[in-house]
Amino acid sequence: MRLDKFLKLSRIIKRRTVANEACDNSYVSVNGRAAKASHDVKPGDVIEVTYGSRTMRFRVLSLNENAKKADASEMYELLGE
Repeated sequence: MRLDKFLKLSRIIKRRTVANEACDNSYVSVNGRAAKASHDVKPGDVIEVTYGSRTMRFRVLSLNENAKKADASEMYELLGE
């Protein structure tokens, strides 16, 4: 699954266009490397998202193409800020 789509479906970032811009501006990294929006995300990957001065880390647990809002938080594990 594409990184921008995962960020949107998991509700980490609300809109896919915003997720795309965050990736283009190097605010998102996967496994310690800056990642483009088209990067393929796999279970077990660690994603870091920088929001202003805060950095959030997530571990990908599952990839659900049709995740509902209630199931979105089951797609990742929060590792810390």
